Amino acid sequence: MKISASIYSSTSQDLPEIIKDLDDHQIDLFHVDCNDDISVFKDIEVIRQYSDKPVDLHIITSEPEKYYNLIAEHKVEYVTFQYENLKESLQIPDNIKSILGLAITSDTDISVFERYEDQFSFILFMATVPGQSSGVFDKQNFRKIRKFRSLYPDKKIHVDGGVNAEVSFILRNMGVFAAVSGSYLFNSKQLSSALLNLKTNEIESHFKVEDFMRSADEIPILGPKNRTFKEVLQSIDDFKLAFTILVDADGKLEGLISNADVRKGLLKHMDNLNDIRVDEIINKSPVIIEDNKTVIELLKHIKSHNFPISYLPVVHSDNTVTGVVTFINLIKGEL
Repeated sequence: MKISASIYSSTSQDLPEIIKDLDDHQIDLFHVDCNDDISVFKDIEVIRQYSDKPVDLHIITSEPEKYYNLIAEHKVEYVTFQYENLKESLQIPDNIKSILGLAITSDTDISVFERYEDQFSFILFMATVPGQSSGVFDKQNFRKIRKFRSLYPDKKIHVDGGVNAEVSFILRNMGVFAAVSGSYLFNSKQLSSALLNLKTNEIESHFKVEDFMRSADEIPILGPKNRTFKEVLQSIDDFKLAFTILVDADGKLEGLISNADVRKGLLKHMDNLNDIRVDEIINKSPVIIEDNKTVIELLKHIKSHNFPISYLPVVHSDNTVTGVVTFINLIKGEL
């Protein structure tokens, strides 16, 4: 996941020092907030003097057209427009070659992106109150991120607000492309350690698995009346998660069937595939995690096993299936 450093979050350094410091620490993008202030383009000129890293410009205005020529002139790499401030739909001129995105607050539905999907490449989720430094990440955005990824699998996702080491891990796990960080970076004693935490580590935990897991309505689950081999294969294929979960009539976990389990069943009965029985290929003791566990507890649980884990069924204390945590996006999110 790329880290976009918010340059206005530091009050102890002048802008050239900030740019050089961030550039030396290999920050990925320079995030510039333009709250209807044309003077920020002077700051972009300063960035260009000290670094060749891309500029990530977030424009908050009811008159975006007055910035179009400046965007084109400065060849800004990423430009995001705040949806809630717009009076009418954006009409971006052809001379702007930037990668374009739409920013929305936590209370705005992702359906507003639909009118821009042909021209815009990403969405920016504002996960705290815009303009509020050191705000807490609003966890409703986890579900919005999953929903957006499902609707627009080819679009990138950016997140701004409340991104600390723990939230960064969750966002990487969800395949987020870029996260804006300001207060967390500049309030740390060492910028290098803060950046490392954002990219690879976690240090403290406030969110639980249930806050960011794929919920039960987003995953393949088969009850006791839907257990033919064909239904198992169809369930795995429909959700593209490489497994399906089996539950009893009360929704309690009975087991899991993965692609690997299906392959073993096929190999065992290659001479007569009609002999494959679903109850033979069920993994009745999959590794699971309870929904009330913290991120740190989740990571410790994974590390306690000496084999790779790609997904974890999530259960309530009574063994009722409530969701799944998957990890494939930890790789995809870095691309």
